[in-house]
Amino acid sequence: MIRSMWMAVTAAALLAGSQLAGAVVSADEAGKLKTTLTPLGAERAANKDGSIPAWDGKGVGTVAGAKLGDIPTDLFATEKPSLQITAANMAQHLDKLSEGTQALLKKYPDTFRVEVYPTHRTAAAPQAVYDAVFRNASQCRIKDDGGLEGCFGGTPFPIPKDGREALMNHLMRLMPESTEHGFNNVVVNADGSRTIASRADYFNQYPHMAKDGSAEKWSGEYFLGRLQQTAPPFKAGEALALRDSTDAKSPRTVWQYLVGQRRVRRAPTVCCDTPDFVASGANYFDEVEGLSPPIDRHEWKLVGKSEMYVPYNNNRFYGASLDDAFSGHHLNSGKLRWELHRVWIVEGNVAAGKRHAVPKRRYYLDEDTWLILMSDGFDANGKLWRTAQGIAFALPSLPSVIRKTDAVYNLQANSLSVVQLLNGEYFRVVAPKSDAYFTGDAIAADAAR
Repeated sequence: MIRSMWMAVTAAALLAGSQLAGAVVSADEAGKLKTTLTPLGAERAANKDGSIPAWDGKGVGTVAGAKLGDIPTDLFATEKPSLQITAANMAQHLDKLSEGTQALLKKYPDTFRVEVYPTHRTAAAPQAVYDAVFRNASQCRIKDDGGLEGCFGGTPFPIPKDGREALMNHLMRLMPESTEHGFNNVVVNADGSRTIASRADYFNQYPHMAKDGSAEKWSGEYFLGRLQQTAPPFKAGEALALRDSTDAKSPRTVWQYLVGQRRVRRAPTVCCDTPDFVASGANYFDEVEGLSPPIDRHEWKLVGKSEMYVPYNNNRFYGASLDDAFSGHHLNSGKLRWELHRVWIVEGNVAAGKRHAVPKRRYYLDEDTWLILMSDGFDANGKLWRTAQGIAFALPSLPSVIRKTDAVYNLQANSLSVVQLLNGEYFRVVAPKSDAYFTGDAIAADAAR
């Protein structure tokens, strides 16, 4: 079915399977980042009918009264939906709806809808990021051992040649150097009841965005995380320290502190298709933030680009209370904003000699930011099983569009896991911590106090 949705696939995408892993783009190709492509690799031009406007690079500017890191509650408060898609009229819009979105419209015909607003290409970045991405285009490459080299400061592969490069763009997406936020993980059960699986404080650091860094000095680590649970009471005090790297031999290192055992241990299973215990096992660890490493259990194909309705500029959603964020078995359709954007489609099938609970996956990456905004997962019989939405919001102080919250629907179990829900919590851009803060020794020392 999805084949009927795709636009004409670019020549580069058709050749993706035959490209050498270590290839970089030519000087002529890189030059397009200053002409027909945006500095991060999207098409500058509007689409044919103008429903996707041309990219002007202005972003959303500074919102009056917003502090550094604040999520403004609504950037486009006066706008009304230009289209409302329901189960009754979805047949007219199938070419712009993912299989997962179609499934949700069919499954919850009385309550789930897609409210489409005018498209705003709010993604922008500082000039230093644009300069770094331009360098990456002709220097960043995947080494023979699977690691990366020659990358730093922004999107590593603005003109990707294969699916893995596109997914690395998401993993190494544009972010502030350091942030901290609180969140709730919420599970909606088959009967429609809701449970707060956990509440935590989370400090995140993005070494590939360090202002004083360079490709030569960079260790290859692109994400450092430190999480401490505060609820429910029996989990309060449990902590994780995570370090994600482009090192193919050690893509993720995790330490876990368990209050009951009063000790820190390595936690190699905090990855992949292990049920996420922070969310009571309602989603897999590699569904957090769209995708988490390692990503070597599937063979990835860059299929092409399509115009699709995706969640976008959802600042208003985060202004809703925890209760108002939900409606029955799904997020509140009246609070969510969808827009028409061009997205890259990446498909993965389980690799030879590997295993994964979700043998086939499909990701939809926003061309302007490389964020995974939606994903679909299929079971061993090829039947759609899971679908997820990344609730992206504009952060004018960066300035760009970022994402944290994921809504992961298990269509077969009739359940929903909402990971890192920011509603009613805080989100701040903060000063970086020392490297030692993100280690097992550090969480052990803090636990002993």
